[in-house]
Amino acid sequence: MADRRQVLRFGAVAAAAPALGGAVAAPAFAGQHHDKPAKTLVVGHRGASGYRPEHTLASYELAARMGADYMEPDLVSTKDGVLVCRHEPEIGGTTDVAAHPEFADRKRTVVLDGVSVTGWWTQDFTLAELKTLRATERIPGVRQHNTLYDGRFEVPTFQELLDLRKRLNRELGRDIGVFPETKHPTFFRGIGLELETPLVKILRRNGLDRRGAKVFIQSFEAKNLERLADHYRVEVPLVFLSSASGTPFNDTRTYADYLSPAGLKELSEYVDGLGPDKNQIIPRNPDGTLSTPTALVTNAHHAGLKVIPYTFRAENSFLPTELKVGTDPAGYGKAIDEQVTFLRTGIDGLFTDQADIGVLARSLA
Repeated sequence: MADRRQVLRFGAVAAAAPALGGAVAAPAFAGQHHDKPAKTLVVGHRGASGYRPEHTLASYELAARMGADYMEPDLVSTKDGVLVCRHEPEIGGTTDVAAHPEFADRKRTVVLDGVSVTGWWTQDFTLAELKTLRATERIPGVRQHNTLYDGRFEVPTFQELLDLRKRLNRELGRDIGVFPETKHPTFFRGIGLELETPLVKILRRNGLDRRGAKVFIQSFEAKNLERLADHYRVEVPLVFLSSASGTPFNDTRTYADYLSPAGLKELSEYVDGLGPDKNQIIPRNPDGTLSTPTALVTNAHHAGLKVIPYTFRAENSFLPTELKVGTDPAGYGKAIDEQVTFLRTGIDGLFTDQADIGVLARSLA
């Protein structure tokens, strides 16, 4: 599918996003011309996961109410083929499954993308069984406040997130987007629970696989995105996620190769944007301070790709050295300053655990 309609689709999606107040310019991506600069996108990473346990309806709703343009779910499959929102298929660290004696025998070791991991797995639970569990905070040592909500919220399905979106669209009077990630698609395909077909079916059933719909599909596996483009012929934009090192699973090409000028040109034949590790935009020096920006944003834009890096978080443990405040790893540092610095490199959006900080940083950049 080596045409340029992907870039036009990206522009159509951006054009559908309303501004958050008169001081913020409307989007001006591909095919648009405005005197004001384009509005960068704020993506609620796993919802507002800095304030609520990630991948819960409470987290997604809070992100939307804080002004996020998109809610971002990671999608995995249950035993009966239902897409649910979890960071990983292993749920021992994000639910109270260990406290359920009836599921003690479900704990097992699985080779996930070449790594042996022991725990409880979504593919071993029906949706009905998964609904008896409750979400817990994944990093309680950093986000102790979020543990207040442990045991309060269910594991949501992707359809439930889309239903929430419809309600919030009506209530808030704006079109809130979704930014789903296919999590470990090769792994799930290998166990007979491939993610692409149910994802595309759900989007089409909800009228969201069309030009102008506020949906992006993202993946760390380029082959997964190429399949969505060529086999499923999806109409929504596709975003290739990348790590600062290594390779996509079951792929001979490194992320660095994909993000070279030649690799970006090739990617642009079937994807519309990049979701790089933020350190690929501005690396860190050996002392943990921010270094000089790379050429990635410029090179990606030259190839017709938008750039939305991950993940911006407010706690000191995630911030560059010069933006930490105090010595508490869980304390907040100068997160607004970090995001403003990155926004000024020309990125087209950002993934953030604290959507309110992203919205404010955007207004200051």
